Amino acid sequence: MKNTFRNIIGTGLMTILLVVCGHTATAQTVVFLATDTLTASKRAANGARSAIKEVHETVVFYDLQLSLDSPDLQTQLDQARTLKPDIIVTIGSTATQLARDNFPQTPIVFSAVKYPVLSGFVESIDRPGGHITGASLDIPVDIQFRYFKQIIPNLKRIGVLYTSNTARLIPPARVVASQMGMELAAIEVTGPRDLPRALDSLAGCAQGLWSVADPNLFDPQSTKFILLNSLRQGLPFMGFSRYVVESGALFALDFDYKAIGRQAGQIAAKVLKGANPGQIPVSAPDIIWFHYNENTARHAKIEIPSELVAIAKEVYR
Repeated sequence: MKNTFRNIIGTGLMTILLVVCGHTATAQTVVFLATDTLTASKRAANGARSAIKEVHETVVFYDLQLSLDSPDLQTQLDQARTLKPDIIVTIGSTATQLARDNFPQTPIVFSAVKYPVLSGFVESIDRPGGHITGASLDIPVDIQFRYFKQIIPNLKRIGVLYTSNTARLIPPARVVASQMGMELAAIEVTGPRDLPRALDSLAGCAQGLWSVADPNLFDPQSTKFILLNSLRQGLPFMGFSRYVVESGALFALDFDYKAIGRQAGQIAAKVLKGANPGQIPVSAPDIIWFHYNENTARHAKIEIPSELVAIAKEVYR
């Protein structure tokens, strides 16, 4: 039997949707927490929900849509506490931060979070610790470098720009590069004035430019500068998302949000069975999409390998 209950609190900024399948007095409660209505977020939530249902048929789901701008935000969170969730599944970093700050004892499984260690959500990928784990958006560095080397066979030195925000990503990436017979040339950018000098330096010593998703570095103006000048200097640029490829980067790897959600749901199912979230490793994307820019490749006189052309999710022209 399926019942649907909708309760709108205050000005309607939080909607609670309850779906009960074969509801019994012992059914476990799962609260989904989100702070946006993006298609990607909805796909992640749907993926997580379906994965949980496959294992727990009697689970009770509540979907909570919170608005950070709402004066009733704390009231909404208090209302969520009355649900006494057995687990909270969060979509995105903002929702995960809210859950961590307001539900210190409740198991939390996040979905679609970038750099969960840098964000302070977990102690490490393999040993999250505490009461939080989940499915990240971080494609392993060795996979990224493997694709890069497939496109640029003579790749011996990879350049990367970073800020203090992403400095902790550089040492492990340097180790991975070394293990693959390459060197990582990393330059910290402390402000907009550093960018031309740093990019010139990398263009003189590297055969490719790798990128990390650093909001302190890749604002619209800086991104445009890096794209134009890497192309002008013949430095193949691997973007951190398909949107950067659309703007002119040579290629990027991306992920499927529904698949990320399913990974989070599978982890949540384990927690509902009694597993300690702090002992469940954070997962990485298990479905990876390849995107490339045909115009950029042609301008740089780079031939994308036929095996990658065959599997490309998107080709930008």
